[in-house]
Amino acid sequence: MSMHRKTITLTEQQDSWVKGQIESGHFGNDSEYIRHLIRRDQQAQERLVTLREALTAGELNGKAQPLDISAIKETARKQMKAVE
Repeated sequence: MSMHRKTITLTEQQDSWVKGQIESGHFGNDSEYIRHLIRRDQQAQERLVTLREALTAGELNGKAQPLDISAIKETARKQMKAVE
């Protein structure tokens, strides 16, 4: 993957934050932290697109059904136990 150099301007507060992230050992340098933020934003945007697509598909389906709250809660409990 080719790398491209960019110049950015930060406020003093933002610069202190970035330096703090590096000093805490989370990142090796400014570039690593900025790339991390970009990756997080890309993932968030992808999740948003997926959600919008699911909402559109649901709207186009047109078959509304009552929610079974008990079943929803039970599914969530099973998922939480699987994560533990």
